[in-house]
Amino acid sequence: MDLNSIYQCVITGERDRIEGLIQSALSAGCKPDDIINNTLIKGMDEVGQKMKDGDLFVPEVLMSANTMKTGLELLKPLIEGEERESVGKIAIGTVAGDLHDIGKNLVVMMLEGAGFEVIDLGVDVEVERFVQVIEEEKPDIIGLSALLTTTMKTMGETVQAIGGKTKTMIGGAPVTEEFAKEIGANGYAPDAVTAVDLAKSLIS
Repeated sequence: MDLNSIYQCVITGERDRIEGLIQSALSAGCKPDDIINNTLIKGMDEVGQKMKDGDLFVPEVLMSANTMKTGLELLKPLIEGEERESVGKIAIGTVAGDLHDIGKNLVVMMLEGAGFEVIDLGVDVEVERFVQVIEEEKPDIIGLSALLTTTMKTMGETVQAIGGKTKTMIGGAPVTEEFAKEIGANGYAPDAVTAVDLAKSLIS
């Protein structure tokens, strides 16, 4: 079985083909872990690079991310019980008062594709919920997203409430590097690809 076809399928975002290709690979004796690491994750790395280079744009990256997610959902139950090496654990959410999630969802899928364990807290997440998830789940990083200038204030309040208990990274259309420094966040990512790089550097 040629694993390259699964890899290419992720890059081109052909979600309707991925299940059949993975089933064929499994029937041919490929290990679920190998498929995840050598096709899904590698494919998303390539997609990330293409986005950085300006060869792919958000709609195409979303198609690739959804394709990868479909593949992951198919393979995850097969490796339950096996300890899959996680790069790190991140809890991520859009801050209180903000209901935008396209950017956050893309970051979640890219992080999962890069091997992170991601706890998606959804949208309109209260400050207390972020603090609570640190107690309960002990994530390495908290990711905060905002798309409205009005909710940037909440972002600052959330970082303050976390108070260095864990690393924080922020992102979203109105957010800047300067603002991240101003509120004391550990990092800022302008897009989903950079968010993966930033998360890896915050953990290492």
